[in-house]
Amino acid sequence: PASLTQLTCRHSASESPPRAKGCGFDGISNGSVHPVILHNDPEERQPNAGEYELTEVTSFSDRTDQESDRSEMVVIDCRVNAKGQREEDALLENASQSNESDDTSTDQSPVPPVPLKETSFTIGLQVVFPFLLAGFGTVAAGMVLDIVQHWKVFSEVNEVFILVPALLGLKGNLEMTLASRLSTAANIGQMDTAKEMWKMIVGNLALIQVQATVVGFLASIAAVIFGWIPEGQFRMGHAVLLCASSVATAFIASLLLGLIMIGVIVGSRKVGINPDNVATPIAASLGDLITLALLAGISTGLYQELDYNDYANPLVCVFFVALTPIWILIARRIPSTREVLYSGWEPVIIAMAISSVGGLILDKTVSNPNFAGMAVFTPVINGVAGNLVAVQASRISTYLHMNGLPIAEPSPPQQKCPTPCSTFFGSGMNSRSARVLFLLVAPGHLVFLYTINSMRGGHTTLTYIFIAFYLAAALLQVMILLYLADWMVQWMWKRGMDPDNFSIPYLTALGDLLGTGFLALCFHILWLIGDRDADVGD
Repeated sequence: PASLTQLTCRHSASESPPRAKGCGFDGISNGSVHPVILHNDPEERQPNAGEYELTEVTSFSDRTDQESDRSEMVVIDCRVNAKGQREEDALLENASQSNESDDTSTDQSPVPPVPLKETSFTIGLQVVFPFLLAGFGTVAAGMVLDIVQHWKVFSEVNEVFILVPALLGLKGNLEMTLASRLSTAANIGQMDTAKEMWKMIVGNLALIQVQATVVGFLASIAAVIFGWIPEGQFRMGHAVLLCASSVATAFIASLLLGLIMIGVIVGSRKVGINPDNVATPIAASLGDLITLALLAGISTGLYQELDYNDYANPLVCVFFVALTPIWILIARRIPSTREVLYSGWEPVIIAMAISSVGGLILDKTVSNPNFAGMAVFTPVINGVAGNLVAVQASRISTYLHMNGLPIAEPSPPQQKCPTPCSTFFGSGMNSRSARVLFLLVAPGHLVFLYTINSMRGGHTTLTYIFIAFYLAAALLQVMILLYLADWMVQWMWKRGMDPDNFSIPYLTALGDLLGTGFLALCFHILWLIGDRDADVGD
């Protein structure tokens, strides 16, 4: 009506907003329109206790002439589901109203999906086997790095070591983010039909190819900046070698791991396993090994071509960069990946820069013969921490998505800043999973250390003092990361940022930096106190 100029709603803080029942309007999906008469009498317009008396009107045309001069207010009660697939809510609400009393204070809004009920034993059982599989993958990667660190390309072009954490971090920047994003989509029903599933698969594969190419190129630039510019030395041939090796490794590794991730998530949903518990560890089980093997092989082959063909390295760079527009066009066709294509670069690039700082630490330590033993343990300590924190971040993100679906109904207020006690000793599901994941650190690392020792890998004897320092560094690293995951995911959620796209790159990159830094500190302290064994593996 023309007299309607402002809609005001007052209700007491302790009560739900009053709502009329029995009125509907077919023009609004999942909503109801309630005509309410706002009396002109000031005494009638100002009820006590912050409540309004609602007068139900079935038809505007049935009003008497005495009511024609009253102001009219239409209260629209509209509840929207994030997926837009709950058209049956109105029918369910009408059915429930026929069986309930006329108490208007009863909240009849649709209940959001309940997260999976998981006990600590269930979480541990589902996580432990992928965790061990991922751990053995990082052990294999450590053994490979321990071997290839003596290859000619690594000794002649030391800056390749700077690429190692940045490219190994792609599993956190891209593959684990892909796994978290698809796990959330699967849990909230966005991959239930074959059409939706294939759209998500094609769009996300194209997206990670774009991101891998760009991140690989930027990682090579960071290696040049951190490696040669401070020393005042620069060789164009080696710079092009780093670029070609980095881009080719990132592209091929992301394609292979992306296909593996999609198979794991689709398969886990079919057998009734929560993808959040298994997808991210499996992403890392072969991620480090595949990426490191590709980097060593491609860089060695391209290094050998420097003496025979000056055009091989530039052609490799041009080929993979030229494919980027094709992947961009494909990713733009899918709404879910179009948003990430435009807004998802900040965490990936910043995470790459953080990992490159860890690579600089690795370059300065591994090149020192006294710290050569670090090579075999670096992928292990970084990979284990990244796997565990990715599981936790993925679980918290899925929990928030499942509890935040009814946008019109605000979620319960969260803590402004979680404390370590609430993160690890709370009664909620996220605290329970944090405890389970933290308790896996020490037993897992002991198994991995025993495996390395049994295979005669590395350059360091596993003495009791070394194991104590190593476990202390690993426990501190994971404790910091789990707390940061609890804070970061909720902080991003409150600010409208999808944690699936933003949190895991930051967390895994910080894990690489903390793990490499703590490990270098351990080796330095052990060297100072006289634990200088260097007989294993020589």
